Amino acid sequence: MKMNKSLLSFVLLGALIFTGCKNETKENPENETQDSMVATGKDISKLVDQYAEVELTADMSALSEDQKKIIPLLIEVAKITDELFWYQAFGGRDSLMPKLDDKSVEYVQINYGPWDRLNNLEPFIAGYGPKPEAANFYPADMTKEEFENSEIQNKESLYTFIRRNDNGELTSVWYHEQFPEKLKKASDLLKQAAELAEDPGFKKYLNLRAEAFITDKYYESDVAWMQMKNNSIDMVTGPIETYEDRLYGFKAAYESYVLIKDKEWSKRLEKYVSFLPMLQKELPVEAKYKKDSPGTESDLNAYDVVYYAGDCNSGSKTIAINLPNDEKVQEQYGSRRLQLKNAMKAKYDQILLPISEQLIVPEQKKNITFDAFFANTMFHEVAHGLGIKNTINNKGTVREALKEHAGALEEGKADVLGIYMITKLHDKSELKDAELQDYYVTFLASIFRSIRFGASSAHGKANMVRFNYFKDKGAFTQNEDGLYKVDMEKFREAIDALSNDILVLQGEGDYEGTGKLLNESGQIDSDLQASLDKLSEKNIPVDIVFKQGPSVLGL
Repeated sequence: MKMNKSLLSFVLLGALIFTGCKNETKENPENETQDSMVATGKDISKLVDQYAEVELTADMSALSEDQKKIIPLLIEVAKITDELFWYQAFGGRDSLMPKLDDKSVEYVQINYGPWDRLNNLEPFIAGYGPKPEAANFYPADMTKEEFENSEIQNKESLYTFIRRNDNGELTSVWYHEQFPEKLKKASDLLKQAAELAEDPGFKKYLNLRAEAFITDKYYESDVAWMQMKNNSIDMVTGPIETYEDRLYGFKAAYESYVLIKDKEWSKRLEKYVSFLPMLQKELPVEAKYKKDSPGTESDLNAYDVVYYAGDCNSGSKTIAINLPNDEKVQEQYGSRRLQLKNAMKAKYDQILLPISEQLIVPEQKKNITFDAFFANTMFHEVAHGLGIKNTINNKGTVREALKEHAGALEEGKADVLGIYMITKLHDKSELKDAELQDYYVTFLASIFRSIRFGASSAHGKANMVRFNYFKDKGAFTQNEDGLYKVDMEKFREAIDALSNDILVLQGEGDYEGTGKLLNESGQIDSDLQASLDKLSEKNIPVDIVFKQGPSVLGL
């Protein structure tokens, strides 16, 4: 699908306005300007067409005039975080864009650099090697041994870059020191939005987030975000996920979502939060691996997203959120699960349904439904709050113990515990609107959708592991025509078995065992590759890209 000319003009303009920031160091050698930057032998137009363009709109008729004025301010904040993520992921993008043709610019913009996020980060622009695992968070010449033996302060903080000082020694630089002017501007915009906010909780959150941007102290604003209950507009913004740091998984990347709450759909979801303590107790694992208790202020709501920026907008797009990531906040207050309904529906219509037409046996195609897709995605996010956050053997948090493997295993946990929870609730007649087979078959079709994100994505890797694990357990079969069929009994058994295995790995902080699981089971065999090739031959989009902004919203 092609971006229209106005969007392309915006992309080109954005490519030229990003400039270096204070304390910025020389980029990685792979990122330096080449004399001749042209596309590799790949057809860039076909790469761009892997993404179906979707307009991000929402019903804003219930918003007041002041609320409508807030949205453009939040979008301006989001644009700043987009620039900051560009620096984290690649470096100064102005060194890359001007030498490219229009189609290459389009695909670089989607990927936030010259590496294809749907193809294991393979370079698609000539002159670039593999994407550094360190991205731009660490010096290009730094070794793991050097980092691990260093005694610099805050080196494992979510909110520091690692750089070299004038003597060539490693040092840490806070994000707010690296980007003082841009974060001050973002902070001021959040304060302006807070002045217009009508909901007291939202006003408090915006002011505290504004302060966090210029101090890198996010705890208080995370708590305020957890305590908001009645706001119609929401924003997730800041350095949040650590997937971009493939070296250690320590460093958080900037991103933003601007959201409009769907209060009718949210009302339908309220009751499921009350089941969390029961579901935690019934997890299929020994008691020592489920001793944590879900926070008491968790909530579950549906939103229409009207703007994506930064990490969440790179490559495959997020359709649900479970935050905050801070284990302390989760233990005290729980977490919020946000279902991005309009983006989810776009992926269902343009990707999941066409996949099921090609890969699911005729007699089970009727079991592919949007309600099942929505529920599977929703309970994936709920499942992030279950299980265990701290290891049982004093190795610290699960995230600290598993390092760069933590993200993929956590996504795998959320997927399998999500469908486990659906099974339990269906058994208790709490999910009456669909057959259990609907959830299972839709879940299987969704695995193919997510595997196409590639091994560089934590979600993609998690789905590869689950596909192979379920295949080995006989949870599904493939006929001579290459079509897949769910075996209900064995599917259920595989859910319990994988849930147990993942929770034990997390609880033990088993870095080696997790690496073995991801490496051995996170592979694509010939049969799976043939299925994925079939989807490509049918030109089924891999993901979506957005036409978004105030003009799209009529603001």
